[in-house]
Amino acid sequence: MPKMKTKRAAAKRFKVTPSGLIKRGQANRRHILTKKKRARLNKLKNAAYVAHADRWNVLACLPYAL
Repeated sequence: MPKMKTKRAAAKRFKVTPSGLIKRGQANRRHILTKKKRARLNKLKNAAYVAHADRWNVLACLPYAL
């Protein structure tokens, strides 16, 4: 059987941690930043984790992640 292909878009956006959680970047920090509060922008800097309900959809795109 041939090797499974990784969805490259998902590989660039997600990273699986050693504990099995999936890290992702925050949205809303690309443009139109002048109207957003500084505290909000600082919180958007930090990475977040994919929700448990969406986890298997992401892992289906990353067949060799686990």
